[in-house]
Amino acid sequence: MMAALVQIEHLAKSYRRGRQVVPVLTDITLSVAAGDFTALMGPSGSGKSTLLNLIAGIDKPDRGILRVAGLDITALSEPELADWRAAHIGFIFQFYNLMPVLSAFENVELPLLLTNLSRRERRERAEMTLQMVGLSDRMDHLPGELSGGQQQRVAIARAIVTDPVLIAADEPTGDLDRASASEVLDLMQRLNRELGKTIIMVTHDAHAAQQARTIIHLEKGELLAAPQGA
Repeated sequence: MMAALVQIEHLAKSYRRGRQVVPVLTDITLSVAAGDFTALMGPSGSGKSTLLNLIAGIDKPDRGILRVAGLDITALSEPELADWRAAHIGFIFQFYNLMPVLSAFENVELPLLLTNLSRRERRERAEMTLQMVGLSDRMDHLPGELSGGQQQRVAIARAIVTDPVLIAADEPTGDLDRASASEVLDLMQRLNRELGKTIIMVTHDAHAAQQARTIIHLEKGELLAAPQGA
């Protein structure tokens, strides 16, 4: 059995709306094995995107323990968390979040500007990653010159170019047609199976979830059932 990359114990998160406290996650305990491809499923408002953001270090819980690769990230300060996130997490957004005035190559190179790599090393890494996602012939194109599926593949390249320990994907096929969604899911499966990348993907699409190895269901901020193999 593979060791747990993500370990969560009694995690809780609430948000404030004026004077009202709205609980989003209550007493979540689960683990995600290194090398797994996990889908988080649940209806709108179930807390799945909140849980992903907590795991990725984008937000902090109210209480509980959240370890990623053995480090309890809840103990980190905001600056420490930002540095940790940049070094260890690759995030894929539903609407790509590409810089419209930058080429595909420049978008993928962006995270590398925070590293100590030389300009030549950054170029080699970005070009290699774009080749990996099948876009070596589109690296000089702006996002507006690419299809939705191609833009999402650029976003995936940007997410993996730093060789992160964890890929966090929030509805990565939610804005794509079925053919483009299948291409993106096939790519994510390759990253998981061939490169051993650990992936946690939020989705409401049962077809997308079936591409994962493990499915976790959330409803009203609680685990609906124990994780099931996909």
